Amino acid sequence: MYRPQHFREERLDVLHAIMERNSFATLVSAGPDGIVATHVPVLLDRAAGRLGTLRGHIARANDHWKHWASGAEMLVIFRGPHAYVSPSWYATSGRVPTWNYLAVHAYGTPRLVEDPDALRRLVDETTHRYEDGFEAPWRMSSVEPKVIDGLLDAVVGFETPIARLEGKRKLGQNRSRADREEMAAGLRAHGSDDAGVIADLVEADLRER
Repeated sequence: MYRPQHFREERLDVLHAIMERNSFATLVSAGPDGIVATHVPVLLDRAAGRLGTLRGHIARANDHWKHWASGAEMLVIFRGPHAYVSPSWYATSGRVPTWNYLAVHAYGTPRLVEDPDALRRLVDETTHRYEDGFEAPWRMSSVEPKVIDGLLDAVVGFETPIARLEGKRKLGQNRSRADREEMAAGLRAHGSDDAGVIADLVEADLRER
């Protein structure tokens, strides 16, 4: 990932937080038939390995998992909030449009989770991750075991120890404080959810400086 020094993010806790908040990720692998990408939720285990370990599952009918059997490296992209930035929002004239965003690229070699009990735990953990905030969370135990068995037969689990992480927080750090303050105000007035989040991040970054 292209990461000028201004926008480079290397703090592990910050990278992990971005990954956890934006866990619907893109898996990218290169194989004999070219490059393949799959969009799935991915869980991060911060404590497993030096940089953490990623876990998830995809449909067995999706041939992407066959790339992993070769031991090839996989790229997992976590894309955070993003927003267009108009040059009219800067205090300084003569600027051009840009885009502010957060992104993390995680690299590693995936391993297939082939043990049925381990796969069941992985899928159960995934449902807990996204259901626990609900008033009446859904549980696998609410479905007949034979139905769950059939569903588990239709997916392939993976775990990927992270070998390398690249993070980028592009929040106008190469601009003056006045430019960034005006940019944050413009983003907030824009009204979209992501623009408001980016404005919050810009203002938080300014407070830290």
